Amino acid sequence: MSSTQSLLFDRQNSGERSPQELQSVAEREPTPPPISPAGQVSPILPDVIFAPHANLEQSHLNSPTREKTPLLGRPKTRLNSGGRELCDDFNVFSDDPEFTEIVRVAEEAILHGIYPQRISQGSSGSYFVKNLQGKNIAVFKPKSEEPYGHLNPKWTKWMQKTCFPCCFGRGCLVANQGYLSEAGAYIVDRKLQLDVVPKTRVVKLASDTFNYSPVDRAKSKTKRFALEKFESIGRRFNRIGLPPKVGSFQLFVSGFKDADFWLRRFDTEALPESTSQSFQLQFERLVILDYVIRNTDRGNDNWLIRYDKSAVDEEAGMEDSSDWSLVKPPEINLAAIDNGLAFPFKHPDEWRTYPYHWAWLQQAKSPFSQATKDAILPKLSDMNFVEEVVEDLRTLFKEDKGFDKSLFEKQMSVMRGQVLNLCQAMRDDKSPVQLVQMPLITVEKNRSGGKEPGRVRHHSDSFTQSFHSKAPFFSWC
Repeated sequence: MSSTQSLLFDRQNSGERSPQELQSVAEREPTPPPISPAGQVSPILPDVIFAPHANLEQSHLNSPTREKTPLLGRPKTRLNSGGRELCDDFNVFSDDPEFTEIVRVAEEAILHGIYPQRISQGSSGSYFVKNLQGKNIAVFKPKSEEPYGHLNPKWTKWMQKTCFPCCFGRGCLVANQGYLSEAGAYIVDRKLQLDVVPKTRVVKLASDTFNYSPVDRAKSKTKRFALEKFESIGRRFNRIGLPPKVGSFQLFVSGFKDADFWLRRFDTEALPESTSQSFQLQFERLVILDYVIRNTDRGNDNWLIRYDKSAVDEEAGMEDSSDWSLVKPPEINLAAIDNGLAFPFKHPDEWRTYPYHWAWLQQAKSPFSQATKDAILPKLSDMNFVEEVVEDLRTLFKEDKGFDKSLFEKQMSVMRGQVLNLCQAMRDDKSPVQLVQMPLITVEKNRSGGKEPGRVRHHSDSFTQSFHSKAPFFSWC
């Protein structure tokens, strides 16, 4: 029997001892380790040895930076499913370093006094964001300056909203979600590989040219004064400047003009065959995007066309100047901007229809090409793919503080119905103008999802299809 076990045995069976006996036992036996409540013997702590010749001045305990080092260390950065860092910097996208660098350039330009410039057109506050050279690199649309935002700088829209609320806004859209709609359109464009929406993400920016309330400007001015006059007090503030605004940040596309400008030119100047085919394919992608997200604001003035006229191929030989093969055909590209009025939670059924203005174009009368159907139909026919798009949109929309789960489900019900109609139109070789004439459908996801025990789950068990019969008062606008 070991000495520790002997001591424990004596304590349990020998009864009480005199102080002299206890002292004698303590001198003979080493001190037993402490016993935990669970009956396990805790490990003995190591001895601490003092070194009298150690140089305490060089120890990290007396380091000048030791006092500023937090005990628990810096929290690790977490990433959401969109690849964004949630801890330190809202404008850092780990999945897109190139976009992160562009936002950083915009922030640096603002610090050097090159402020975003407000765009005069539109019903909300939107701004051209510039780089250090003063060149436009993006368009920023803050949430607080949207048509229903409390800081909308367009006083004419404020008058319309105040005096004629029935004629202002769109009753089928969720208020103040335009910036999410802009970024959501890019998600749909990226998932379907349409390549018609410029890259758009949600960022935070602060600038003196943004529309702030007098209270925010007064706070910022007071904090700056305190920092200049009383530095010890000013350093206690978490933020000195104006509060950053959350909004959509869409990369600027150069060389583009309003579609209406080029469409008028194309009426008198026929396009070459190869250029016309390219334009038709890109036009069909625009149609797919607008129909899937149910864009309620697609006129010919808010989608863009870039048309580069014919040029001589300098790389080819020039022996025969009459050879037309040396001339490159004109290049044409489309850009779908202004996607902030999409993703309705119901089909328009009050005052206006909000039609797609591209439906009156000649290109809308031709059936969808086989190339478009081969690229899009397999994806949209797969309900799992559609639900992946829904989950990506959910991750985006949940960033908003006013996110409403029930409203989002209604928005997705409209989108699923649009997808269903689009797939059927492609199978039936219909044209875009015939597509917009199809009955409106909503596909709602059931809460039970067909989870009865012993039953195989099918998509028909998970979704309910319904037709929308109510028509708005005006059917032509």
